[in-house]
Amino acid sequence: MQQDPSDHPDHRTATVPDAAAGRRFDAVLAELFPQFSRSKLTTWIKSGEVLLNGEVPRPRDAVVGGETVSLNVVLDTQTTAEPQDIPLSVLFEDDQVIVVDKPAGLVVHPGAGNYDGTLVNALLFRDASLATLPRAGIVHRLDKDTSGVMVVARTLEAHNALVEQLSARDVHRQYLAVVVGALVSGGTADAPIDRHPRDRLRMGVREDGREAVTHYRLRERFRAHTALECRLETGRTHQIRVHMAHLRHSILGDPLYGGSLKLPKGASDEMIATLRGFRRQALHAETLEFKHPVTGEAVRCSAPMPEDMQVLLRVLRADAIQHAEMGRR
Repeated sequence: MQQDPSDHPDHRTATVPDAAAGRRFDAVLAELFPQFSRSKLTTWIKSGEVLLNGEVPRPRDAVVGGETVSLNVVLDTQTTAEPQDIPLSVLFEDDQVIVVDKPAGLVVHPGAGNYDGTLVNALLFRDASLATLPRAGIVHRLDKDTSGVMVVARTLEAHNALVEQLSARDVHRQYLAVVVGALVSGGTADAPIDRHPRDRLRMGVREDGREAVTHYRLRERFRAHTALECRLETGRTHQIRVHMAHLRHSILGDPLYGGSLKLPKGASDEMIATLRGFRRQALHAETLEFKHPVTGEAVRCSAPMPEDMQVLLRVLRADAIQHAEMGRR
């Protein structure tokens, strides 16, 4: 005997409009429940979680109009991470999303070598319901030693909407990067990226890789370094780091793509100490803008520059001023 679908904890119903007569059921279902992805709805059809007038349909079946659609929303537990009371700097929050300012050094997801003490652990402490969402609601990530803005979904509807915005390149992601070398102009890095063929910890520019586009412009130029404003058009793993290294202007302090430290000629003791002491990639996700998944209104959040990058820029700026004055004597 078939179970009564109304007994399901998250059961939803809808009526097929008469104007949909003759169309495929899976296409109509996607319009009736736009908050869920088509792939997820197709999975639920095939697993019997969707009924059409009490019967299990096939995705390709044609509708006639007026039928009742019953949907059981199945949210499997996505994470076994434990909640941990880790302080979070929240830039924006409502019942659909949380926007946080992730500090450098905080790993996003638990994994080998980092089973706890991650952003996921902190998020679960703040909202235990995130455990039912894919990746605890995280729709994009920052590397461990990259600081800045991240958005986290609090509902499946918000998660799907944000993933779709990222796929459609409708999310504005702006970074501050300090790179090695004094650039004379901005530009665009349009070079495909994929896993390095020999070193599995690294990514690299490859002809057979996935499309990757980074726009960059000069923010401030120093003697031997440049502060860049980088905007992501795509979001590949390590994208900005790989693109800057490919352009032979690797991000200062990058332990994976940066190579050995090169000290500018005539650097002061303070400059040398600052460069040697900066042990992470000088990369900060400063601004994130997206459409709210429910209201559609623009949400724009900016994270203040972390102290270590403020000190770095202050020292680079002082070095440039000092040598410019020496050159005028």
